[in-house]
Amino acid sequence: MLSILNKIRRTGHLTEAVEADEQVVKLGKACQREIAVSFGGSLAIRMVDAGSCNGCELEMHAVNNSFYDIERYGIHFVASPRHADMLLVTGVVSRHMQAALKRTYAAVPAPKLVVAMGDCAANGGEFGVSYASCGAVENVIPVDAVIPGCPPTPLQLLQGILTLLQKKP
Repeated sequence: MLSILNKIRRTGHLTEAVEADEQVVKLGKACQREIAVSFGGSLAIRMVDAGSCNGCELEMHAVNNSFYDIERYGIHFVASPRHADMLLVTGVVSRHMQAALKRTYAAVPAPKLVVAMGDCAANGGEFGVSYASCGAVENVIPVDAVIPGCPPTPLQLLQGILTLLQKKP
């Protein structure tokens, strides 16, 4: 036991202290200012997976982890579309998700924002329009902003949200 404690003492800390990335903080604070003006300090996002490969969902979860921590800027995810200000749709819209996406869009109270996240949501990706796919999100519901990428990084996601908030009247 004593030898293990001595080894720990000799080795010291092996992990590096991670400081918040300056670009994340800058984008987050800009989003926070826009959210304070337009939404009273809090932006509620309802995420809808309309038929994606889950790459976009992984990046979306990353933006909500302890490194990016978007909740400190007033952005949070909600479970019900009735509590949402923004719909964040990922993936090509499959035919069996078309009706569900329309119902979810109808349940979001006005004024509502819709963001298509990723190349599949933006233009149908590799799948396009077929017997099993409606293609892009804009083929099913109106879209306010598109965040390109396959998948977009957490920084691109924050930048896309900020750009949409700045455009919003």
